[in-house]
Amino acid sequence: MLNATTVSRLARLFHRPPERKQSAAKPLIALSRLGAPVWTPRDYASLARAGFERNVIAYRCVRLISETASTAQLKVTQGDGFFCDHPLLALLRKPNAEQGGAELFEAFYGFLQTAGNAYLEGVRLDGKIRELYVLRPDRMKVRLGANGWPSAYEYAAGGRTVAFKTTQDDGPSPILHLKLFHPTDDHYGMSPLEAAASSVDLHNAAVAWNKSLLDNAARPSGALVYKGPEGAENLTGEQFDRLKGELEDAYTGAANAGKPLVLDGGLDWRAMSLSPADMDFIEAKNAAAREIALAFGVPPMLLGIPGDNTYSNYKEANLAFWKQTVLPLVKKTSAALTNWLGGAFGGVEIKCDAGEIEALSAERDTLWARVSRADFLSDNEKRALLGFAPREGGFDGE
Repeated sequence: MLNATTVSRLARLFHRPPERKQSAAKPLIALSRLGAPVWTPRDYASLARAGFERNVIAYRCVRLISETASTAQLKVTQGDGFFCDHPLLALLRKPNAEQGGAELFEAFYGFLQTAGNAYLEGVRLDGKIRELYVLRPDRMKVRLGANGWPSAYEYAAGGRTVAFKTTQDDGPSPILHLKLFHPTDDHYGMSPLEAAASSVDLHNAAVAWNKSLLDNAARPSGALVYKGPEGAENLTGEQFDRLKGELEDAYTGAANAGKPLVLDGGLDWRAMSLSPADMDFIEAKNAAAREIALAFGVPPMLLGIPGDNTYSNYKEANLAFWKQTVLPLVKKTSAALTNWLGGAFGGVEIKCDAGEIEALSAERDTLWARVSRADFLSDNEKRALLGFAPREGGFDGE
């Protein structure tokens, strides 16, 4: 007869914990930083100040992408149909009491372009997500679990820290983390602004150089040569300081442009001309602007940057901007929202309604005309090619 101790040992021997799906490589990542917080490995504040706040090209790129992408209509679908009235659709259109859907997603896309990471918080009421808020990426950090996956997100502001666990027993995680691809970081994304940081510095330096030139009456620098009498060939320290102060006060700045220079005896002004390399700073500035636009995926023509344009007209550039930059971004966000919220709202999907995008209307009309002329296709086959559900009967609605 078995005693209680033997039974307990046998139970531990034969009991197997339930299997859980996880990556075999992720634990390797966690070995070196088990349970430790992982901070964003770059100075987000400096990037934001030098790029978005002080550089007109980067500022316009971020605004253009975020504002344009936020106008793309999101629809809630299930199977071949879509909902005109659904709780998730209402949540996307009015995510919280202070913001509409377009305003929230403009901030979401703006953070993604500036930091490479964007975070949405889902606020629950009665066990269901009722509101959405965008969180600043520089205040968020990822805390890793033993398996290398994020186990929690910590948000710090005003001297307080709030932790959000990634797994919930009664629904989705309270945080959606969307990130851009980063080849050397497992947990944070890389922003276009970081890739364009050198070009942003060059562009800012060119603007500062131009401003300095204008402050000096838009003239190249020159030299005052002193030719004193024998025995007094050099200025004394007091004379040098007085002369320098008079020049700065009376002859520099836009208000003193064109004012004649009055020289005492023994002083001779020798202007220094700009070299061709110095005079080429405008082209260097435009080249830096094109590189910034390239990093963000914005055609330079849309920003008014002079130079060689790939597109023959503005309409073609705008179409390329939508197809190559905006639509992939919106579709990526839609897929992330579906994975995050779709299951909690009845297994629905969130998709971008490309049919409502005005910039794609000409291309859509061409496709419709080409499909309608295809006599070898049935009506339902034509509808399938255009993204519509089949009609019952399969021909003219019969």
